[in-house]
Amino acid sequence: MKSKAFPIFIILSSIMVAILFVPILNIFVYVGIDGIINAIKDKNAIASILVSFEAAFLSTLISMLFGIPLAYILARKNFIGKKIIAAIVDLPVIVPHTVAGIALLLVLGRNGLIGMPLSQIGFHLTDSLLGISLAMLFVSAPFFINYAREGFEAVDPKMENVAMSLGASRWKAITTITLPISMRNIFIGAIMAWARSISEFGAVIIIAYFPMVAPVYIYSKYIERGVAAAAAPAALLLLISILVFIVARVVANKWRRYDKD
Repeated sequence: MKSKAFPIFIILSSIMVAILFVPILNIFVYVGIDGIINAIKDKNAIASILVSFEAAFLSTLISMLFGIPLAYILARKNFIGKKIIAAIVDLPVIVPHTVAGIALLLVLGRNGLIGMPLSQIGFHLTDSLLGISLAMLFVSAPFFINYAREGFEAVDPKMENVAMSLGASRWKAITTITLPISMRNIFIGAIMAWARSISEFGAVIIIAYFPMVAPVYIYSKYIERGVAAAAAPAALLLLISILVFIVARVVANKWRRYDKD
């Protein structure tokens, strides 16, 4: 008797794909080419997208600077409290966005744990590009750290040990063996962290309404003039993000084929 499971799986899978893809397709159909062109002509929309990209890029750099060492330690070392550290890394993923914003404000705000002493010397994190980047960092760093950790775990520690037995230092073994082999995971993690940063709204709007990032600008347009006004810049941001994502996937796939060869 022929199994009915596979046709059922196809139907259920098709519904899932439709749920994910139809809203994305529909926004482009709704806006049309003219709407995207008008969004490109909107200086405020372009400025907000540039702020988003700049802040997300800075956030990703910070994730890489501090996340690579942490990912390596989690991948290579066993120590007391390792599971707690790993849980802390994952914690921002489950924190509601507005809760993350309030928590960050209590630290970065002008009366916050870090923000207050900085404010006293005239340096404010709220309503600043750095403050936006730190808010993005909080929600996006787990994606980078976990991808980088998986990359390091895939590298056999014996390769480092052999290099060190031949006279290489731990640092040289890491930079010449482990990092290059793990670079594809690090690259994908960076792209995922960047994409997560671009999409952040709840935490960012609490830390900084200005300079206005793209999600905040789109929300303000929706509040002021409705969905018709917000759809065009939303479609433009979505289009740019998709193009970046496609390029990143192509590079990552070529990287995989090169590693296999």
